[in-house]
Amino acid sequence: MHEELKSVAQSLGLSIYRRHIFLCADQTEPKCAPREQTLASWEFLKQRLKELKLAGPQPLVYRSKVNCLRVCLHGPIAVVYPEAVWYHSCTPAILERIIQQHLIGGHIVEENAFAQNLQINKGCLPQTPPE
Repeated sequence: MHEELKSVAQSLGLSIYRRHIFLCADQTEPKCAPREQTLASWEFLKQRLKELKLAGPQPLVYRSKVNCLRVCLHGPIAVVYPEAVWYHSCTPAILERIIQQHLIGGHIVEENAFAQNLQINKGCLPQTPPE
């Protein structure tokens, strides 16, 4: 079984991707946004990462659809690791900005970022001083 897991991990590029985005979509009980909106965002994210060749056999970005990230306001909600930056209102238009500015460019989309785990984030991206 261990060899099977290694094979799957290799085929998914689990040891080489640079960032991982989790998107709250297709919830059992939608609270942060209507189910249709979260699914539209998920489909956009999948397709756009593929178009930009950020996902696939040699991924730079790994993506995961999660049932709920427990922030049940202003969704869809996303979190990007390793920087541990949380984003609200992740419509396709906002996801495009996150893809271009954060996933590719390495800069937080400040307008939609609402939380950041600084313990995880030390040294990952330039910090914006708290106001």
